[in-house]
Amino acid sequence: MLLYGLGSVLAPTVHAAYPSGSPSDPSGGRALRFPRDHGSHPEQRIEWWYITGHCTAGSAAQPRAFGFQLTFFRARVEVAQQMRSRFAARQLLFAHAAVTDVQGQRFWHAQRIARQGFDVARADEQDTALRLYGWSLERRSSGYVARVESPEIALDLAFSSTQGLLLQGADGLSRKGPQAQQASYYYSQPQLALEGSLGVGGQRFAVSGNAARNASGSAVPAQGAAWLDHEWSDALMHPDAVGWDWIGMNLFDGSSLMAFQMRDKAGKVLWDGGSFRQSTQPGNSTPTIFAAGQVRFQTLRSWKSPLTQASYPVETVVHTPVGQYTVRALLDNQELDSSNSTGAVYWEGVCDLLDAQQQRVGRGYLEMTGYAKPLVF
Repeated sequence: MLLYGLGSVLAPTVHAAYPSGSPSDPSGGRALRFPRDHGSHPEQRIEWWYITGHCTAGSAAQPRAFGFQLTFFRARVEVAQQMRSRFAARQLLFAHAAVTDVQGQRFWHAQRIARQGFDVARADEQDTALRLYGWSLERRSSGYVARVESPEIALDLAFSSTQGLLLQGADGLSRKGPQAQQASYYYSQPQLALEGSLGVGGQRFAVSGNAARNASGSAVPAQGAAWLDHEWSDALMHPDAVGWDWIGMNLFDGSSLMAFQMRDKAGKVLWDGGSFRQSTQPGNSTPTIFAAGQVRFQTLRSWKSPLTQASYPVETVVHTPVGQYTVRALLDNQELDSSNSTGAVYWEGVCDLLDAQQQRVGRGYLEMTGYAKPLVF
Protein backbone atom coordinates (compact mmCIF):
# COMPACT_ATOMS: atom_id res chain seq x y z
CA MET A 1 0.00 0.00 0.00
CA LEU A 2 1.42 3.35 -0.95
CA LEU A 3 0.18 6.89 -1.38
CA TYR A 4 1.72 10.25 -0.69
CA GLY A 5 0.79 13.88 -0.09
CA LEU A 6 -0.15 14.72 -3.66
CA GLY A 7 -2.59 17.28 -2.36
CA SER A 8 0.25 19.79 -1.97
CA VAL A 9 0.74 19.56 -5.72
CA LEU A 10 -2.76 18.78 -6.97
CA ALA A 11 -5.29 19.98 -4.40
CA PRO A 12 -6.39 23.06 -6.37
CA THR A 13 -6.93 21.06 -9.58
CA VAL A 14 -7.92 17.47 -8.81
CA HIS A 15 -11.24 16.03 -7.68
CA ALA A 16 -12.90 12.64 -7.84
CA ALA A 17 -13.92 12.25 -11.46
CA TYR A 18 -16.51 9.47 -11.14
CA PRO A 19 -19.70 9.06 -9.11
CA SER A 20 -19.90 6.39 -6.45
CA GLY A 21 -20.77 2.99 -7.88
CA SER A 22 -19.63 3.73 -11.44
CA PRO A 23 -17.40 1.17 -13.23
CA SER A 24 -14.37 3.39 -12.58
CA ASP A 25 -15.10 3.86 -8.89
CA PRO A 26 -13.73 1.14 -6.55
CA SER A 27 -16.88 1.26 -4.42
CA GLY A 28 -18.76 -0.14 -7.42
CA GLY A 29 -16.39 -3.07 -7.71
CA ARG A 30 -15.47 -5.19 -10.71
CA ALA A 31 -13.43 -8.31 -11.33
CA LEU A 32 -9.79 -7.66 -12.06
CA ARG A 33 -8.63 -8.70 -15.54
CA PHE A 34 -5.06 -9.58 -16.42
CA PRO A 35 -2.84 -8.65 -18.13
CA ARG A 36 -4.92 -5.47 -18.66
CA ASP A 37 -4.98 -4.54 -14.95
CA HIS A 38 -1.19 -4.72 -14.75
CA GLY A 39 -1.34 -1.53 -16.81
CA SER A 40 -2.30 2.05 -16.04
CA HIS A 41 -5.86 3.24 -15.25
CA PRO A 42 -5.81 6.89 -16.35
CA GLU A 43 -9.52 7.38 -15.54
CA GLN A 44 -8.68 6.89 -11.85
CA ARG A 45 -7.43 9.72 -9.67
CA ILE A 46 -4.30 8.06 -8.24
CA GLU A 47 -2.28 4.92 -8.94
CA TRP A 48 1.05 3.45 -7.93
CA TRP A 49 3.34 0.51 -8.64
CA TYR A 50 5.57 -0.24 -5.68
CA ILE A 51 8.41 -2.75 -5.43
CA THR A 52 10.47 -3.25 -2.30
CA GLY A 53 12.89 -5.90 -1.17
CA HIS A 54 16.09 -6.97 0.46
CA CYS A 55 19.11 -8.51 -1.21
CA THR A 56 22.65 -9.65 -0.50
CA ALA A 57 26.05 -8.84 -2.00
CA GLY A 58 29.41 -10.45 -1.33
CA SER A 59 30.23 -13.98 -0.25
CA ALA A 60 28.39 -16.28 2.15
CA ALA A 61 31.22 -15.74 4.63
CA GLN A 62 31.02 -11.93 4.33
CA PRO A 63 27.53 -10.98 3.14
CA ARG A 64 26.44 -7.36 2.77
CA ALA A 65 22.72 -6.69 3.13
CA PHE A 66 20.68 -3.99 1.37
CA GLY A 67 17.07 -2.92 1.26
CA PHE A 68 15.56 -1.09 -1.71
CA GLN A 69 12.38 0.68 -2.77
CA LEU A 70 11.18 1.81 -6.21
CA THR A 71 7.77 3.42 -6.67
CA PHE A 72 6.06 4.92 -9.70
CA PHE A 73 2.96 7.08 -9.20
CA ARG A 74 0.42 8.34 -11.71
CA ALA A 75 -1.95 11.20 -10.81
CA ARG A 76 -4.87 12.44 -12.93
CA VAL A 77 -5.17 16.25 -13.13
CA GLU A 78 -8.88 16.71 -13.71
CA VAL A 79 -8.83 20.39 -14.64
CA ALA A 80 -6.46 19.61 -17.53
CA GLN A 81 -8.57 16.85 -19.10
CA GLN A 82 -10.47 19.23 -21.44
CA MET A 83 -7.46 21.33 -22.40
CA ARG A 84 -6.59 21.03 -26.08
CA SER A 85 -2.90 21.89 -25.77
CA ARG A 86 -0.52 18.97 -26.24
CA PHE A 87 1.46 20.46 -23.34
CA ALA A 88 -1.45 20.10 -20.88
CA ALA A 89 -0.48 18.10 -17.79
CA ARG A 90 -3.41 15.65 -17.91
CA GLN A 91 -1.40 12.97 -16.10
CA LEU A 92 1.58 13.49 -13.81
CA LEU A 93 4.14 10.77 -13.14
CA PHE A 94 6.33 10.65 -10.07
CA ALA A 95 8.98 8.16 -9.00
CA HIS A 96 10.85 7.53 -5.75
CA ALA A 97 13.83 5.24 -5.27
CA ALA A 98 15.73 4.44 -2.07
CA VAL A 99 18.46 2.08 -0.90
CA THR A 100 19.33 1.11 2.68
CA ASP A 101 22.92 -0.03 3.26
CA VAL A 102 22.46 -2.14 6.38
CA GLN A 103 26.13 -2.68 7.21
CA GLY A 104 27.06 0.90 6.36
CA GLN A 105 24.01 2.26 8.26
CA ARG A 106 23.24 4.68 5.43
CA PHE A 107 20.01 5.57 3.67
CA TRP A 108 20.05 6.94 0.13
CA HIS A 109 17.13 8.23 -1.94
CA ALA A 110 16.22 10.04 -5.16
CA GLN A 111 13.04 11.27 -6.86
CA ARG A 112 11.67 12.31 -10.27
CA ILE A 113 8.54 14.11 -11.60
CA ALA A 114 7.22 14.92 -15.09
CA ARG A 115 3.99 15.28 -17.05
CA GLN A 116 3.17 12.24 -19.15
CA GLY A 117 4.18 12.41 -22.80
CA PHE A 118 6.95 13.68 -25.09
CA ASP A 119 8.78 10.38 -24.68
CA VAL A 120 9.84 11.54 -21.20
CA ALA A 121 7.20 9.91 -18.99
CA ARG A 122 4.91 7.01 -19.83
CA ALA A 123 2.52 4.63 -18.05
CA ASP A 124 1.25 2.02 -20.50
CA GLU A 125 -2.43 1.04 -20.23
CA GLN A 126 -2.06 -2.56 -21.44
CA ASP A 127 0.60 -3.85 -19.06
CA THR A 128 3.19 -2.69 -16.53
CA ALA A 129 5.51 -0.53 -18.63
CA LEU A 130 6.61 2.62 -16.81
CA ARG A 131 9.26 5.10 -17.78
CA LEU A 132 10.32 8.43 -16.28
CA TYR A 133 13.54 10.21 -17.28
CA GLY A 134 15.38 6.93 -17.85
CA TRP A 135 13.96 5.17 -14.80
CA SER A 136 11.78 2.20 -15.69
CA LEU A 137 9.74 -0.72 -14.39
CA GLU A 138 8.44 -3.31 -16.86
CA ARG A 139 6.65 -6.62 -16.54
CA ARG A 140 8.09 -9.53 -18.51
CA SER A 141 6.91 -13.12 -18.96
CA SER A 142 9.02 -14.27 -16.02
CA GLY A 143 8.62 -11.28 -13.71
CA TYR A 144 9.76 -7.65 -13.73
CA VAL A 145 12.78 -5.56 -14.70
CA ALA A 146 13.64 -2.31 -12.89
CA ARG A 147 16.27 0.28 -13.77
CA VAL A 148 17.24 3.46 -11.90
CA GLU A 149 20.25 5.65 -12.54
CA SER A 150 20.95 8.78 -10.52
CA PRO A 151 23.91 10.44 -8.78
CA GLU A 152 22.66 9.04 -5.47
CA ILE A 153 21.72 5.45 -6.28
CA ALA A 154 21.45 2.93 -9.11
CA LEU A 155 19.30 -0.18 -9.56
CA ASP A 156 19.47 -2.73 -12.36
CA LEU A 157 17.38 -5.65 -11.14
CA ALA A 158 15.44 -8.55 -12.65
CA PHE A 159 12.66 -10.10 -10.56
CA SER A 160 11.36 -13.64 -11.06
CA SER A 161 7.91 -14.76 -9.96
CA THR A 162 7.87 -17.74 -7.61
CA GLN A 163 4.17 -17.48 -6.69
CA GLY A 164 0.91 -16.29 -8.18
CA LEU A 165 -0.77 -12.93 -7.67
CA LEU A 166 -2.28 -12.17 -4.27
CA LEU A 167 -5.57 -10.25 -4.57
CA GLN A 168 -6.00 -8.08 -1.51
CA GLY A 169 -9.35 -7.47 0.18
CA ALA A 170 -12.42 -8.93 -1.51
CA ASP A 171 -10.93 -10.40 -4.70
CA GLY A 172 -8.82 -7.31 -5.27
CA LEU A 173 -11.16 -4.64 -3.85
CA SER A 174 -9.55 -3.40 -0.64
CA ARG A 175 -11.52 -1.27 1.83
CA LYS A 176 -9.58 1.61 3.42
CA GLY A 177 -12.33 3.22 5.49
CA PRO A 178 -15.85 2.88 6.92
CA GLN A 179 -17.48 4.21 3.74
CA ALA A 180 -17.71 1.95 0.71
CA GLN A 181 -16.06 4.44 -1.65
CA GLN A 182 -12.98 4.55 0.60
CA ALA A 183 -11.41 1.64 -1.23
CA SER A 184 -8.86 0.73 -3.85
CA TYR A 185 -8.18 -1.97 -6.37
CA TYR A 186 -5.14 -3.72 -4.94
CA TYR A 187 -3.05 -6.77 -5.72
CA SER A 188 0.39 -7.92 -4.61
CA GLN A 189 3.08 -10.25 -5.84
CA PRO A 190 5.15 -11.43 -2.85
CA GLN A 191 8.22 -13.69 -2.80
CA LEU A 192 9.88 -12.39 -5.96
CA ALA A 193 13.40 -13.73 -6.47
CA LEU A 194 15.89 -11.19 -7.79
CA GLU A 195 19.34 -10.66 -9.24
CA GLY A 196 21.31 -7.82 -10.77
CA SER A 197 23.26 -4.85 -9.45
CA LEU A 198 22.81 -2.01 -7.00
CA GLY A 199 24.84 1.16 -6.60
CA VAL A 200 25.30 3.59 -3.70
CA GLY A 201 27.95 6.16 -2.91
CA GLY A 202 29.84 5.55 -6.13
CA GLN A 203 30.13 1.80 -5.50
CA ARG A 204 28.43 -0.92 -7.50
CA PHE A 205 27.47 -4.33 -6.06
CA ALA A 206 26.27 -7.53 -7.67
CA VAL A 207 23.26 -8.60 -5.61
CA SER A 208 20.81 -11.49 -5.47
CA GLY A 209 17.85 -12.85 -3.56
CA ASN A 210 16.61 -16.41 -3.90
CA ALA A 211 13.24 -15.78 -2.17
CA ALA A 212 11.67 -18.72 -0.30
CA ARG A 213 11.71 -21.49 -2.89
CA ASN A 214 11.96 -24.44 -0.53
CA ALA A 215 8.88 -26.63 -0.26
CA SER A 216 9.84 -28.15 3.08
CA GLY A 217 8.33 -25.33 5.10
CA SER A 218 11.57 -24.75 7.02
CA ALA A 219 12.20 -21.13 7.95
CA VAL A 220 15.61 -20.78 6.30
CA PRO A 221 16.51 -17.10 5.79
CA ALA A 222 16.60 -16.26 2.09
CA GLN A 223 19.41 -14.20 0.55
CA GLY A 224 16.69 -11.79 -0.43
CA ALA A 225 13.20 -11.38 -1.79
CA ALA A 226 11.01 -8.62 -3.24
CA TRP A 227 7.36 -7.60 -2.93
CA LEU A 228 5.32 -5.79 -5.59
CA ASP A 229 2.11 -3.82 -4.98
CA HIS A 230 -0.13 -2.24 -7.60
CA GLU A 231 -2.99 -0.10 -6.35
CA TRP A 232 -5.39 2.45 -7.88
CA SER A 233 -8.31 4.46 -6.54
CA ASP A 234 -10.56 7.49 -6.89
CA ALA A 235 -11.28 8.00 -3.17
CA LEU A 236 -8.92 6.24 -0.80
CA MET A 237 -8.76 8.10 2.51
CA HIS A 238 -11.35 8.92 5.14
CA PRO A 239 -11.65 12.73 5.61
CA ASP A 240 -10.27 12.42 9.15
CA ALA A 241 -7.29 10.28 8.17
CA VAL A 242 -3.83 11.86 8.36
CA GLY A 243 -1.77 8.78 7.46
CA TRP A 244 -1.23 5.09 8.01
CA ASP A 245 1.14 2.29 8.99
CA TRP A 246 1.64 -0.59 6.53
CA ILE A 247 3.83 -3.70 6.35
CA GLY A 248 4.58 -6.10 3.50
CA MET A 249 6.62 -9.05 4.76
CA ASN A 250 8.10 -12.04 2.93
CA LEU A 251 8.44 -14.90 5.43
CA PHE A 252 11.33 -17.33 5.08
CA ASP A 253 8.98 -20.31 4.74
CA GLY A 254 7.36 -18.79 1.65
CA SER A 255 4.38 -17.19 3.38
CA SER A 256 3.46 -13.51 3.06
CA LEU A 257 1.97 -11.02 5.52
CA MET A 258 0.39 -7.64 4.79
CA ALA A 259 -1.22 -5.44 7.46
CA PHE A 260 -2.19 -1.79 7.74
CA GLN A 261 -4.01 0.75 9.86
CA MET A 262 -5.38 4.20 8.95
CA ARG A 263 -4.96 6.85 11.68
CA ASP A 264 -6.54 10.21 12.54
CA LYS A 265 -4.64 13.18 14.01
CA ALA A 266 -5.17 11.90 17.56
CA GLY A 267 -3.70 8.50 16.63
CA LYS A 268 -7.07 6.75 16.70
CA VAL A 269 -7.44 3.89 14.23
CA LEU A 270 -10.11 4.64 11.61
CA TRP A 271 -9.71 1.39 9.66
CA ASP A 272 -7.40 -1.61 9.51
CA GLY A 273 -6.94 -4.75 7.46
CA GLY A 274 -4.50 -7.07 5.80
CA SER A 275 -3.89 -10.60 4.61
CA PHE A 276 -1.80 -13.70 5.22
CA ARG A 277 -1.01 -16.35 2.61
CA GLN A 278 0.79 -19.51 3.60
CA SER A 279 3.66 -20.90 1.56
CA THR A 280 2.34 -21.65 -1.92
CA GLN A 281 4.74 -24.41 -2.97
CA PRO A 282 3.96 -25.99 -5.35
CA GLY A 283 0.48 -24.46 -5.89
CA ASN A 284 -1.44 -21.47 -4.56
CA SER A 285 -3.26 -21.39 -1.25
CA THR A 286 -6.27 -19.25 -0.39
CA PRO A 287 -5.21 -16.20 1.63
CA THR A 288 -6.70 -15.26 4.99
CA ILE A 289 -8.17 -11.76 4.59
CA PHE A 290 -8.28 -9.71 7.81
CA ALA A 291 -11.52 -7.92 8.63
CA ALA A 292 -11.66 -4.43 10.11
CA GLY A 293 -10.87 -4.53 13.82
CA GLN A 294 -8.61 -7.59 13.60
CA VAL A 295 -5.26 -5.77 13.27
CA ARG A 296 -3.53 -3.72 15.95
CA PHE A 297 -0.12 -1.96 15.91
CA GLN A 298 1.54 -1.58 19.32
CA THR A 299 4.63 0.65 19.58
CA LEU A 300 7.65 -0.74 21.44
CA ARG A 301 10.26 1.85 20.50
CA SER A 302 10.26 5.14 18.59
CA TRP A 303 12.93 7.17 16.79
CA LYS A 304 12.84 10.97 16.51
CA SER A 305 13.97 12.45 13.22
CA PRO A 306 16.57 15.22 13.61
CA LEU A 307 15.34 16.66 10.29
CA THR A 308 11.58 16.92 10.92
CA GLN A 309 11.32 16.19 14.67
CA ALA A 310 8.70 13.56 13.79
CA SER A 311 8.63 10.49 16.03
CA TYR A 312 8.30 7.16 14.17
CA PRO A 313 7.60 3.75 15.76
CA VAL A 314 10.62 1.75 14.53
CA GLU A 315 9.89 -1.34 16.62
CA THR A 316 6.27 -2.44 16.71
CA VAL A 317 4.19 -5.45 17.69
CA VAL A 318 1.55 -6.19 15.05
CA HIS A 319 -1.38 -8.25 16.33
CA THR A 320 -3.20 -10.18 13.60
CA PRO A 321 -5.71 -13.06 13.37
CA VAL A 322 -2.85 -15.41 12.41
CA GLY A 323 -0.49 -14.46 15.22
CA GLN A 324 1.56 -11.76 16.87
CA TYR A 325 4.68 -10.43 15.13
CA THR A 326 7.36 -7.89 15.95
CA VAL A 327 8.53 -5.55 13.19
CA ARG A 328 12.03 -4.19 13.87
CA ALA A 329 13.81 -1.62 11.71
CA LEU A 330 17.31 -2.53 10.50
CA LEU A 331 18.14 1.19 10.45
CA ASP A 332 16.26 3.85 12.40
CA ASN A 333 16.79 6.69 9.93
CA GLN A 334 14.90 5.62 6.81
CA GLU A 335 12.92 8.84 6.49
CA LEU A 336 12.36 10.10 2.94
CA ASP A 337 11.70 13.74 2.10
CA SER A 338 9.83 13.95 -1.22
CA SER A 339 9.31 17.72 -1.15
CA ASN A 340 10.61 17.96 -4.72
CA SER A 341 7.99 15.58 -6.10
CA THR A 342 4.91 14.53 -4.10
CA GLY A 343 5.54 16.94 -1.24
CA ALA A 344 5.29 14.39 1.58
CA VAL A 345 7.77 13.31 4.23
CA TYR A 346 7.43 9.67 5.28
CA TRP A 347 9.32 6.71 6.74
CA GLU A 348 9.87 3.73 4.45
CA GLY A 349 12.39 1.07 5.40
CA VAL A 350 13.61 -2.49 5.53
CA CYS A 351 12.75 -4.40 8.72
CA ASP A 352 13.04 -7.85 10.25
CA LEU A 353 9.93 -9.80 11.20
CA LEU A 354 10.01 -11.79 14.45
CA ASP A 355 7.42 -14.26 15.72
CA ALA A 356 5.93 -14.41 19.22
CA GLN A 357 9.03 -16.32 20.41
CA GLN A 358 11.25 -13.54 19.03
CA GLN A 359 12.65 -15.78 16.32
CA ARG A 360 13.44 -14.05 13.04
CA VAL A 361 10.97 -15.45 10.50
CA GLY A 362 10.97 -12.90 7.68
CA ARG A 363 12.06 -9.60 6.28
CA GLY A 364 10.25 -6.86 4.40
CA TYR A 365 9.17 -3.24 4.46
CA LEU A 366 7.36 -0.92 6.88
CA GLU A 367 5.79 2.32 5.68
CA MET A 368 4.62 5.11 7.99
CA THR A 369 2.93 8.26 6.69
CA GLY A 370 1.37 11.28 8.37
CA TYR A 371 3.84 11.53 11.24
CA ALA A 372 5.79 14.55 9.99
CA LYS A 373 2.66 16.24 8.63
CA PRO A 374 -0.82 15.09 7.57
CA LEU A 375 -1.25 13.67 4.10
CA VAL A 376 -3.39 15.76 1.79
CA PHE A 377 -5.31 13.83 -0.85
